[in-house]
Amino acid sequence: MVYFIGKRIIPLIIKFWIKEVNGLQNVPKKGTFIVAANHASYMDHFIIMCTLVPFLNRKIHHLAKKEHFSNPLKAIWHYYGGAVPIDRQSGGKEALRWAVQALKNGNLIAIHPEGTRTLTGKLQKGRTGVARLALLARVPVIPIGLIGTFEILPKGNCIPKLKKATMNIGKPMHFQKYYNKKITKSLLRKITDNIMKEIAKLSKQEYIFG
Repeated sequence: MVYFIGKRIIPLIIKFWIKEVNGLQNVPKKGTFIVAANHASYMDHFIIMCTLVPFLNRKIHHLAKKEHFSNPLKAIWHYYGGAVPIDRQSGGKEALRWAVQALKNGNLIAIHPEGTRTLTGKLQKGRTGVARLALLARVPVIPIGLIGTFEILPKGNCIPKLKKATMNIGKPMHFQKYYNKKITKSLLRKITDNIMKEIAKLSKQEYIFG
């Protein structure tokens, strides 16, 4: 019930903060994939979900720390977004297993490779979970660059400012050439950095970690 109500009402509200969306044609209408975006604000979730869910007419699951589900208001949003709670103390292994199986079953997953919101608005170092997920599930990654969400609602603020954000969507990134190779730390770092560099281009930033 929350999902169907949210699907119709929340996007109408969030449109107020969206200046433009570029590259929507890069999102496949069919098939399975991972959405990977930079993370500067809680607005990131809203803008991604309220743009892609109506466009695809499909639910997109995203990974969120379990602490969010203790807050009723945040919980409503996360249920709408199909969130999967992550226990960060356990390293998120259970959520990763769930996400891999969900992708293999044809579901869609959204993830922020940085792992947490930036405190400065600048890109942080990407964590390798996105690469591991892409390799284990054997699905492409669609990079997304969000511009302006930090100015709307930076970490520590509760009320969004009256500003607008831009969402730039890149072409799917495929990693078939690595499917039959051993998954090593260096391989995961290489793929993660490649994804983060695409996100950097789309968000008009510099990725200084790889």
